[in-house]
Amino acid sequence: MTAVVETVTRWETVCRYDRLQPERGVAALLGDRQIAIFRTHDGAVHAIGNIDPFSGAAVLSRGIVGDRGGVPTVASPVYKQVFSLLDGRCLDDPGNPATAVPCYPLRLTDGCLQVGLP
Repeated sequence: MTAVVETVTRWETVCRYDRLQPERGVAALLGDRQIAIFRTHDGAVHAIGNIDPFSGAAVLSRGIVGDRGGVPTVASPVYKQVFSLLDGRCLDDPGNPATAVPCYPLRLTDGCLQVGLP
């Protein structure tokens, strides 16, 4: 399964890259989109939707960052489902597109992290 990437129409600056703590998430509200941003131990950054599709709560940014078979993940703090930070799919329910969360492109510009929005 590959991630569906929507065409980026604008880039929104979220924060400075050096303000992100490894293995911790932060939440950003960009318009009406809640986004969870993670910096992993290797310095990579990932952005997925912050709404847990199982509970409906905006909590994924507070989840536990980890790895499953080499795939960077976050486990929801509510019911503990695990989501891929690479494509947003729920690794505990991989065949169900209704349980995936959106994935957003990121770029670094002058030390600032920007999220691409459709």
